[in-house]
Amino acid sequence: MADFSHAFHEIESGAPDPDADWSLPGWIYTDPEFLQLEIDRIIRPSWQIVCHTSDLPNPGDWRAIDYIGESVIAVRGHDGVIRAFANVCRHRAMRLVEGPAGCARKFICPYHAWAFETDGRLTGVPMKADYPALRLEDNGLSPVALEVWRGFVFVRLADAGFPSVAAMMAPFEDEIEPYRFEDMRCISDIRLRPRALNWKNLGDNYSDNLHIPVAHDGLVRIFGKSYQIGAQDWADRLKGDLVDQPSDRFWERFYQTHLPHQPHLPEVAQRRWLYYKLWPNMAFDIYADQIDFMQWIPTGPTTCELREMAYALPDSSRIMKLVRYANGRINRVVNAEDTWLIERVQQGMASHSYGAGPIGRSEVCLRSFARKIRTLIPEARLHQAPPKGWSTP
Repeated sequence: MADFSHAFHEIESGAPDPDADWSLPGWIYTDPEFLQLEIDRIIRPSWQIVCHTSDLPNPGDWRAIDYIGESVIAVRGHDGVIRAFANVCRHRAMRLVEGPAGCARKFICPYHAWAFETDGRLTGVPMKADYPALRLEDNGLSPVALEVWRGFVFVRLADAGFPSVAAMMAPFEDEIEPYRFEDMRCISDIRLRPRALNWKNLGDNYSDNLHIPVAHDGLVRIFGKSYQIGAQDWADRLKGDLVDQPSDRFWERFYQTHLPHQPHLPEVAQRRWLYYKLWPNMAFDIYADQIDFMQWIPTGPTTCELREMAYALPDSSRIMKLVRYANGRINRVVNAEDTWLIERVQQGMASHSYGAGPIGRSEVCLRSFARKIRTLIPEARLHQAPPKGWSTP
């Protein structure tokens, strides 16, 4: 894997970006060659969330994530340690498990019955004497880097020097601490939703502040003018505070007026909706009643998959169930509004009439993301697409 430490130094140094006043160009939202460089330089070496440690309570419990042509298993070993491995038998590349989750005392390959322990060791090979070059100790499951941050499990396919999740979130630790992420449990299992969008388009919209008062009447009703954004080197922070004026819409008003007080949270967090977007394609939506995570994973130059799950502290009270339902009703409307918008932005990105658009000083999150993309893939500074084959030396 290439070393991008010089690029990271440039990103974190605060040196002027000569293209800071321009958005990323439209052609990189549709170009197959650019996508391949993004996969190699950005997605493969970035941390991706898999699950929460509470989703792996027992030895042998596993969760899988499939992305950019790879399948990764996070599994709790019989020693209690959570590890990650490629979901690939070392014999003939057969996938060992199917689906998003399961439990296995051992991983038995369904093709030729090779057996792997939950710590990755190869311990069983039928007709073992038939393989003169086979050394069991050299053919265990291929390990994948794993990080646990505040109870959440992340994996990384390659190391190019990107910061850890803990490092990306370090500027916000004091704000995160009271939410007790480690104690949370899943309340809505994994949802996968295909989107006819380049992955960056979805992420850009997440961090875009200027469309909120234009396109999201519901958020304006519950937030008023409190919505704010900010950008650190590797993570964006966005927030809105619920206003006291009751909305004229039932579920918005219900949420505003019935959200229970949470004794573990400071007063400022009781009615705050808090959003963090982590480099390059993950986000946490944090509410007093629950948190959601999402990833937008590229599946093609103009397609991606939205991967979502929700967690909360255990609370089976009727009022909390209703409040969480109201939260979902509000956000389903917001998601539908966003989907309508960004599908049409994606269509516009394919127009030859569009190069790159001017970007405002207040659009600090979009500026931060664009700077990183341009630093890691300098061709992103070109407002028009280069000739086909440009990425091949």
